[in-house]
Order: sequence, then C-alpha cells, then structure tokens
Amino acid sequence: MATNVDKALTPSPLDLIGSGIAIEIETEPAEVVELEDGSVEIDLSPVSSGGSDMEEIPFDANIAEHLDEGTLSSLASDLLDEIEADINSRKEWVETYVKGLEVLGFKYEERMEPWEDACGVYSAVLSEAAIRFQAETMQETFPAAGPVKTLILGEITPEKEKAAERVRDDMNYQLTDVMVEYRTEHERALFNLALAGSVFKKVYFDPTLARQVSITVPAEDIIVPYGATALETAERVTHVLRKTKMEMQKLQASGFYRDVDLGEPRTFHSDLEKKKAEGSGYSLTDDNRYALFEGHADLIIPGLDNADNDLPSPYVVTVDKSTQTVLSIRRNWEPHLPSTSTPTGTATAAPTPSPLKRQHFVHYPYVIGFGFYGLGLLHIIGGYARAGTSIIRQLVDAGTLSNLPGGMKARGLRIKGDDTPIAPGEFRDVDIPSGSIRDNIMPLPYKEPSQTLLALLNQITEEGRRLGAISDLKVSDMSANAPVGTTLAILERTLKPMAAVQARVHFAMKQEFKLLKAIIAEYAPSSYDYSPNKAPRRARREDYATTEVIPVSDPNSSTMAQRVVQYQAALQMAQQAPQIYDQQYLHRQMLEVLGIKNADKIVPMPEDQTPRDPISENMSVLVGKPVKAFIYQDHDAHIAAHMTFVQDPMVGATIGQNPMAQQMQAAMMAHVAEHLGFSYRKQIEERLGVPLPPPDQPMPPEMEVQLSRLVADAAQQLQQIHQQQQAQQQAQQQAQDPLLQLQQQELQIKQADVQRKAQKDALDAQQAAQRLALEQQKVALEQRKEGARLQAQDKQNTDRLKMDMLKTVVQQGRKRGKDGV
Repeated sequence: MATNVDKALTPSPLDLIGSGIAIEIETEPAEVVELEDGSVEIDLSPVSSGGSDMEEIPFDANIAEHLDEGTLSSLASDLLDEIEADINSRKEWVETYVKGLEVLGFKYEERMEPWEDACGVYSAVLSEAAIRFQAETMQETFPAAGPVKTLILGEITPEKEKAAERVRDDMNYQLTDVMVEYRTEHERALFNLALAGSVFKKVYFDPTLARQVSITVPAEDIIVPYGATALETAERVTHVLRKTKMEMQKLQASGFYRDVDLGEPRTFHSDLEKKKAEGSGYSLTDDNRYALFEGHADLIIPGLDNADNDLPSPYVVTVDKSTQTVLSIRRNWEPHLPSTSTPTGTATAAPTPSPLKRQHFVHYPYVIGFGFYGLGLLHIIGGYARAGTSIIRQLVDAGTLSNLPGGMKARGLRIKGDDTPIAPGEFRDVDIPSGSIRDNIMPLPYKEPSQTLLALLNQITEEGRRLGAISDLKVSDMSANAPVGTTLAILERTLKPMAAVQARVHFAMKQEFKLLKAIIAEYAPSSYDYSPNKAPRRARREDYATTEVIPVSDPNSSTMAQRVVQYQAALQMAQQAPQIYDQQYLHRQMLEVLGIKNADKIVPMPEDQTPRDPISENMSVLVGKPVKAFIYQDHDAHIAAHMTFVQDPMVGATIGQNPMAQQMQAAMMAHVAEHLGFSYRKQIEERLGVPLPPPDQPMPPEMEVQLSRLVADAAQQLQQIHQQQQAQQQAQQQAQDPLLQLQQQELQIKQADVQRKAQKDALDAQQAAQRLALEQQKVALEQRKEGARLQAQDKQNTDRLKMDMLKTVVQQGRKRGKDGV
C-alpha cells in the first residue's frame, strides 16, 4: 500500500550519528486518515483544535457539564440581560392584562367605601365570554371520539386508507387514554386564550413519564424579544419555569440538570402573577418553587461551535434566576437527515451552516393585533366590563340606600336598644322629646335606582357581548318560513368573528399534532400498545410515515348550528334536483354533524360494503340496504343472478304489492348497471391484452390520450362482436316463436307458389322460345328453299339464255352459210 509521507529534505548531521548523545524528542501521536483510493495520509504533527473534545460530546448530552465556570457565568449573565430587556419591552401589554384581571369578577370584593359592605359585584361580561368560548371551542375541537382525524399523503390506496385509520385511532388513544392530562390542559389553554389573547402549548418527550406530553404555558411565561412576529423566526424564546425542590432534586439526580447547590428557593413574582393569584384565592407566600429561565436562543458557545462559522446555532439554556447558575445547555437542532452513507441518519454534534431549529412551542392566538402577543377579551371588552361593573355597583348601592335610607334625627329623640336598622316586622320603643316622630326625624332624599343607568348598563353589556362575539341570536325576530339561505346568512354574520378565532385554533392544533406525531413516531415504541385492525403491531412507524394528522374540527363552520343549517340548505337543493345529489351521503353527513352515534349503521354507505354473493345482494335490495359491485367479481354471473331474480314471477308478484317497488327496482337496476360497467371494462382489457389503470386514478395527459385511442379501437371491435352476437340471439329467439313459425310456413308456401309460378313461367318461356326457334327454323328453311328455287330458276334462265344465244349464233351461222353459198 502506498503512503503519502513527505521525505526529509536534508539528511541528519553526521556528528550526531554514533556520537552516543541521547536526544529525547517529545512526539505527538500521528494522525492517520484513510483516503478514498485506499491510500492513507499520515500527519506526524496534527494541529489540535480547541473544540476536539467538545465534538466527542453526545448529541443529547448536557453541554454545561463540559464547560468551565467562567464560560457558564458569562453565558448566564448575557442571557439574563437579554431576557430582562425582553421583559421590559412588553410592560404595556402586561399592564393592560393586569387591569383587565381586576374586573374579571371571580372573587367578591369586600368594600369599605363609600360605606362598609357596599356592593362589590363585577360585570359578568368578561367571564361569560371566556366561559362560553371555552365551552364552544372545547366541543368543536375535542369530541368524545377524539380530536384527531387523518389525511393521506400522496396517492390514495387501500393500504394507506387502513394505515390512516390506524394512525387516527392511535392518536386519539394517546390523547384520551394515555395522556390523561391533555384534556384538562387543553381546557386551561382555551380559557387563558380567551382572556389573555395568547396561550402556548409546549410539546416534548418527558423521560420521567416515558411518553410525549403537551402542557399549557400561559402567555406571561413565554418571553420573546421586541419585534418578534412568530415563534419560528424569533431570535430568542424564554420559558419561565417553576420547579419545586423535590422536582429539582429528581432532575439533578437523573442528569438532566447539573448537580449544583442552588440553596433554598427564592421566588420572583410579577404583578400579573400576583393579580392572578388574588383572583384565584391563593397566596403567593406559599409558593416555594425555584424560578428558572429556559431560553431557546441562537448562541455561539466558545469552544463548542466551529470557529470558522460566524453563524450562531440553536441551543436550549436553563438558568436559575436567583443564583444565575446555568443548569443545562442542550443542542436544539434536528440531527442530520438520512442519506446514502447514513441511511438511518446521525445525530452529530457539529451543526450544519444553517441547522434546522427544533420547535417545542405552539402559539395559540385569539385575535392577531399589532405585536407578537394576541389580543384577548381583556383587551377587547375590558373597558366595557369596567364600566358595567361601576354602573352595577351604583344601581345596587342606590337600591340599598332607597330601601334602608339614612337621615337626621332630633338630638333628644332616643331609640331604646341601639341604632341598627330595623328588621322587617320589628317594632321598637322610642322616647320623643316633643311633638310627633315625624317632626323629630328627617330622612335624606335618596332616589330609587335610576332607569337611565339601567338602560345604559344594558346598552354597555349588549355592546360588550356583541364585541366579544357572544351575543345571542334573536330567533323570535326571525320568520319561521324564512329560507334556509337567509338563516344561514344571519348565522354567518353573527358567528363570523368567532369563526375566525376557531380557524386560528384549528391551525394551531394542527401544528401541535404535527409535533406530537413526530415524537410518537420517533421516541415512542415502534409497535402499537394494542392489536390494530388488520395489521401487525409493529406497523406503527410505517403508518405514521404516510399519514398526516389534522384536527377533527372544521375551520369553516365554528358551531354545530351553522353546520346543520348548511346541510339543511344542501338537502333542500337536493330535493329540487335529486338526480345529481348523493342522498345517502348527505343524510350520513347530517347525522354525523348532529353527533349521533353509529351513523354508519343508521345510514350505511356503499363504501362501507364488503364483497357478497348475488343472493345476499338481492336480499339487501329487498330491505333497502345499499349494495356495491367490486372490480374483481364475476360480473356476468352476478348480472345473470340479479336479472333472473327480477324476472322471477313469484318475486315480481310479491314486490308489485310493495309501495317501495319502484325504488327496489331502481336500486337493483343501478346495481346491475354497476356490474355491467365492470364487465365491459373487463372485455375491453381482454381486447387490449393489458389491464387498465384503476378507476379514477389520475394519469398523465400523454398516457390518457394514448390510452383513449387504444380503448376506442378496442371498443369498436367489441361493438362488432356484440352486434354479431345480438343478430344470432335475435335469430334464435325468432326461431323459437310459434307465431313466427306459422308466418315462416306461410312465407315458405308463398315462396313455393312463387317458385312454381316462376318455374311455369320459365317453362312457358322455354316452350315459346322453342316454338319461336321452330318458326325461325321454318322460316330459314323456306328461305333456303326459296333461295334454291330462285337459284335454280336463275340457272334455268341462264341456261335458257345461253341456249337462246347459242341458237341465235347457230342460226346466224347457218344464215351466213347460206348467204355465202
């Protein structure tokens, strides 16, 4: 093996060789690096980096255990200064929050002014709005079956649908049965959200419980820098923790926090915490917990981060506020993703140039305002609550003074006993110096409670309830015959502000469920805690990899009443055009909106059906149950069985007396048509020689065009085959008809007569032709005879002429002879 070792440029001095001088050379161990081509590179004097020891720290280890106290002290000081600046930047928001808590009204105020035991009640507009929002939102986001539903990622297949059902069941099982605190935490979060305008959920894996948790964090316990707009982009997010002495000892013993002496707990409480404690009836003197700052910040830690990289990395730093002691420092970025070299991924200590920050918090906003924190009911209707509280107290105090008035009496008038107010039905003795009692007592002119103040109180309360989106819809003012669309418009106008808040809650819950899903898939055991439906128990991680979890709530409809009216409108439109609507699906959805259990059994859907034999399908049609054809069934056999059943005279006679006969026949023919469609599809596949893509599967445009052309050719061929088969069937059917047979016999007789006549006519024509031929022969013979006669006559005439000429010559010769002589 070749080595990449540089040789010495100059030889060693000769006088040192063999001189016996012992030279002690301190050497460091060489660093050997194997290269990709198999060779090795040896570094005889490796340069040690300051962070080499740090790089050996496990990814999830507490880095604070490996840093010196000076570095930790400097880090804690800088972090606490920044956190203090963040706290000062939100003072106005805290002051508004504190003033709103003063009129919340959960605690009766013992007043001493203007007199002892004066009215101390509060306006209920704030508490009513918060309680109603909590109840309505809890009903929408956390039904009895669980708050999670699933969404399939990518192509929808039967396997993915079953995996999505298992994920849904498992998530709901985790949130309702395993995480027993989740429902209470969620209700607490909704109440805080309504009042404060913001609340946070912290999602993490709890090693003590060995499972995922999601706790509610009030808005005052989450501190962000001024100018931050979102948790994901905030430079720093600080969580104020409260830990008891026992909890701190457990965390230090487990190695989660450094084992350092923190002394006795010293509590620090803000004005907001004090006001909350007073409103809940607690005393902060009983709080003996440690105050910790858990900062999720981007930092550059000396000796840990790469010196060549100036970008900070995300860390989680926990500091005790009283002693300013760093308890833990942990990396807060995602490990490297799986690659070809590391199929399972590696949790390396060194971050990438832009490490992916882990998210542990989810922000629930009520109304998004100017800054990071949302606006709650304390900010929106806190002034109305304060004004209503003042007017209520004035009215009650006025009624008290009017019913039990005070006044002035003469000095000499004495009431035996004491001067306490006279109870109902009580009479007391008095000593009158002179005159009547009326002349010695003058009551002050207190008025009855003002009707103007009462009207003003009602107006302020109504405005506050309307602004807080808790005003009641006056159903009595609406006509019973009003169209559903009008009712829906009124509902949407009334519920639109609350619908927007519900949509924000829905989005925040979606982010929370994503974090919970990631923890369940990563930290929880890879197998289910129970036997899932139609899958092995260890299919858990595979199921979560292909399924997305979302809240069961509907962000477009904030209340059940709104959804019911929407479906009523859909049902009314379906009555006008029933042929284009799926009535079963509409009624099924209506039952689910109403919250009726076992809606799948009350209104079964074709999608819920399983493959059955033709007889079972016939029985289902008779009782009005849905039936469904499946692509792999023997459709010709099903069609034959169904048509035979319909054409059976006994069945027809019985069904004919049923008032639902038309519906039954329509359902049966629709089911037969479904089988017919699948049968036609199968025949097309046989003509093509290849299977077609699954029904309703999206295809690329090029593939769809090419497939359409092939299917068109196959359809034409199939049409010709069907036409030939139809012609043969018609011929067979006609051959079996008795009337048709008689008609065929009559036709055969007529054809025989026609044939006989044709034969007679042909014979007559033949005889006529023969006679004509004989006549023609006779005429020809006569013509030949006449020709022969004429020829003979011509010959005779010629011969006669020749004889005459010969005679003439002879006679002339004789005459000349005579003359010559």
